[in-house]
Amino acid sequence: MSDRGVPDQVYPPAEDSALLLRAALREVRPTDRVLEVGTGSGYVAAGLMGRAARVLATDINPHAVACARARGVAAVRTDLFAGLSGPFDLILFNPPYLPTLPEERLDDWLEYALDGGPTGRVVIERFIADVGRVLAPFGRVLLLVSSLTGVDEVREVFARHGFVSFIVDEQAIEGERLYVLRAARDLCRMGA
Repeated sequence: MSDRGVPDQVYPPAEDSALLLRAALREVRPTDRVLEVGTGSGYVAAGLMGRAARVLATDINPHAVACARARGVAAVRTDLFAGLSGPFDLILFNPPYLPTLPEERLDDWLEYALDGGPTGRVVIERFIADVGRVLAPFGRVLLLVSSLTGVDEVREVFARHGFVSFIVDEQAIEGERLYVLRAARDLCRMGA
């Protein structure tokens, strides 16, 4: 176990987790069905319990799922939201966003929380491409991204998939700036 009571193979709550939770607390509605993708320790999902109609979390890491369940979070082990049908009104994701070259990869479960591929957007692009499948028609997405990942590039990916997005919160941390993007379907393009 790490010094924060989180197993070594699980991403511990950090500045990015606190920023996403802060944005989510402003966004969540009592009737929301919430999904947190890549929950890690379950810190964000646990922080929303009792503030939404339902909170469900996923993670590919079995250690993370166990950690989230220990916090009382309903957690499922899956890749992103594979096997889930939704719909969810609010979907949260603190993705692996660090640009990572193949030779920089680690061979452990924590890698899934950190490795964003060469651009830092590999997992983010997969998430955005499929999130509409489980998102309610008027649902919202809160996605945490880093200046290292390219905020404009991520917003362009959202736009290509029929979403509008804007920054709802941000914070400078050592060597980078973190942003929370809020995305929703572009209603002007629906049915076009």
